[in-house]
Amino acid sequence: MKARLPKGYGGGGAGNMQQLARQAQKMQEAMETATAELEEKEYTATSGGNAVKVVATGKMEIKSIEIEPEVIDPEDSEMLADLVMAAVNEALRAAAQDKEETMGALSGGLNIPGLF
Repeated sequence: MKARLPKGYGGGGAGNMQQLARQAQKMQEAMETATAELEEKEYTATSGGNAVKVVATGKMEIKSIEIEPEVIDPEDSEMLADLVMAAVNEALRAAAQDKEETMGALSGGLNIPGLF
């Protein structure tokens, strides 16, 4: 007795493999385009009531840091360091989240290690 595959499975042989390869190539091209676009985007975050402003790129690089002069207190450098760190982390978190959401939408939720 022969086992039967559900409709749409099997029987296509090389044709199905070619179609699958084309779909994978299209997805790869879309992901490469999205990655390039994400790397060009900028993400801004602030801390301390806008006392510190950080701009990061989608490449996870800090582009600029602006510090309001009134928060520069030589007696309390730890507070300034904390404000800078908070703004940097928030900008990088926003960039990472945008990348994750964009790539997740393109891959249809596939979780392939090393893909992005």
